[in-house]
Amino acid sequence: MTYEVLARRLRPSRFSELIGQDQTVRALANALDSDRLHHAYLFTGTRGVGKTTVARILAKCLNCEQGVTSDPCGNCSACTEIKENRFMDLIEVDAASRTGVDDTRDLLENAQYLPSKGRFKVYLIDEVHMLSTASFNALLKTLEEPPGHIKFLLATTDPKKVPVTVLSRCLQFQLRNLSTISIADYLKKILDDEDVGYDIPAVEVIAKNAQGSVRDALSLTDQAIAFGNGNVSHSNVVDMLGVVGRDEVNAMLEALDAGSSKQIMEFSAGLAERNTSFSELLKGMIELLHEMAVDLSLGKEIAKSFTSEELQLYYQIALVGLRDINIVPDERSGFEMTMLRMLAFAPEQDSAVPKRIDGENQKEANTDESSFAGNKSEAQSLPEISEDFQNKIGPETSSEVLESEKSESMDELVGIDILEWAKRIEAMDLGGISRMIAENSVVMLWNLPKVQLMLDQDHDTLLSPQLVDELSEALTKLENTKISLSFEVGLVDVETVAKMKIRKEKERQTKAEAAINGDPAISGILGEFGGEIKEIKPIG
Repeated sequence: MTYEVLARRLRPSRFSELIGQDQTVRALANALDSDRLHHAYLFTGTRGVGKTTVARILAKCLNCEQGVTSDPCGNCSACTEIKENRFMDLIEVDAASRTGVDDTRDLLENAQYLPSKGRFKVYLIDEVHMLSTASFNALLKTLEEPPGHIKFLLATTDPKKVPVTVLSRCLQFQLRNLSTISIADYLKKILDDEDVGYDIPAVEVIAKNAQGSVRDALSLTDQAIAFGNGNVSHSNVVDMLGVVGRDEVNAMLEALDAGSSKQIMEFSAGLAERNTSFSELLKGMIELLHEMAVDLSLGKEIAKSFTSEELQLYYQIALVGLRDINIVPDERSGFEMTMLRMLAFAPEQDSAVPKRIDGENQKEANTDESSFAGNKSEAQSLPEISEDFQNKIGPETSSEVLESEKSESMDELVGIDILEWAKRIEAMDLGGISRMIAENSVVMLWNLPKVQLMLDQDHDTLLSPQLVDELSEALTKLENTKISLSFEVGLVDVETVAKMKIRKEKERQTKAEAAINGDPAISGILGEFGGEIKEIKPIG
């Protein structure tokens, strides 16, 4: 006996057997039961969601010998013949193979004649968007003024290509993609009925790869049964589809959590030997990063030590990497660069020692006075330094300022200790826009409790009353006294903390380049092996 594939054998014959299309079934059932029938229906949706199946069930409902009903008997000659595709009054056409106007005219030539056997003559046109413009024009006339015994059931995956003149004459039903959970539950029931062994992870992988299509899910299930010789196991399904399992994704994120580029490269090489799809691996990472970010936002513990900032950054980098992976020489190189980018662009930490440092390459971080990323203990001790700061520059500077009520020119700002202001910014532990405002401002007046700052006019759009209050509260907490903070906006022609950071970073980069380029050992290696330096980046 010839085997009939699951997708054909299990095609629903009643509305009650359909899954995931409750809104369409409800509307059609109510229309049938109340005898409020339209002459033309248009069913849209992606492949395999049930457009043609719904149309055939509707044809049964219209022509069942028991009468027009939302629940056809399934036993009468009309129901049986429709199921077996031999009902004379159901004219089913694939528009993809009959696009010409002559085909459409031939099809509609007999529309004026009464049905031979059924109650209605039903025209089921699949992939209707494939009809030519002339064919649509020929169809339009019949759609405008159809005979009472004619019903049009149109199906398409691309309704945008259907002329609006046709759309306006049809009742439209959008069939939705099914959720992964719905498909998985359906497959479990099918496998139980078929007495086929399976494990739940395998079914979930099939449901996910079906991408909302029931037909694709059933076809993949048929394939999985054959591949596993009657058993649907997770390992077999993963091998069959060439997808990446959750174990591989977890292993890669663990390597990222450890900050080990060596571990990432070794793992990538192993995956390449197994012909793993690196784009699928990135998709798996994106899904897992999303789950972890949601869990963390809800206060749940996650298995890895990622912060919320890291999760957001890695998610964005992975999205960009997935977008660009098709334009790189090969998927592996695109994936590896994406992972290295995650390591290189880790969010700035409170500590002077970056979190993402390979164990084999870990160096002592530079902690001299030129660095502004002071550690936590330094930040906590800074409020005590404020007295030294006041003794050092406060009395003299503030007295000069008070004599004139405010600075007359920016030249008076030269004597302000920018390093001390930078230390206070770090001690306040500001974030986001508040930090940007502070780093792009200079101190015009420091006479506690009165503090006056001037914000560089290039950043005046950042300033708002809420942010001024936020800065004032942070200063109050730091100096342990109620601070009265005011701002001016103007041209700042002296070095701000932000500009100083940029300068220091450029100096570090120049120093690193000079050290590498001037190292005779490195020059010897490059000369011997014909290598070249692509990028130099300071450590720490």
